[in-house]
Amino acid sequence: MLLILLGVLILHLIILILLIVSTAASAWSVGGDSSTDLWYSCKTTNGGYHCKAASNEDWIQAVQALMILSVLFCFFSLIAFLYQLFKMVKGGRFFFTAIFQILACVFVMCGAIIYTVMSPDEPQIQFGYAYVLAWVAFPLCLISGLIYIVLRKKE
Repeated sequence: MLLILLGVLILHLIILILLIVSTAASAWSVGGDSSTDLWYSCKTTNGGYHCKAASNEDWIQAVQALMILSVLFCFFSLIAFLYQLFKMVKGGRFFFTAIFQILACVFVMCGAIIYTVMSPDEPQIQFGYAYVLAWVAFPLCLISGLIYIVLRKKE
């Protein structure tokens, strides 16, 4: 049982790291001499690297908010798991942890979908690694949430 709990904890930490990196990294869209993330749009011109704030459009602000919420809910889920691990009675399930983890999953999925649908469609621009990390975090977060639903505290 200890190995299962350790494995779930490691999976949870990996998901949290993926969410933090995908939210903060500067490569949601890349192409040629430019890169765009949730916060800045940067371009290399004449040997210099110039960044400007992301657009004030509603969709990018929605993606920013959803990604921040996914990080927060994943973190709160980790705290809830550690608390329940030591304070919950034997035989109890990790429902509170599972709810927070599944909410984090829904937020990252919604943020990635909005970015996919609303990002500018330019031929030289491709989705970057931060965008891919967000999509990788989605199923892992869902699997983790489902594991928490099934998991019971034993001796």
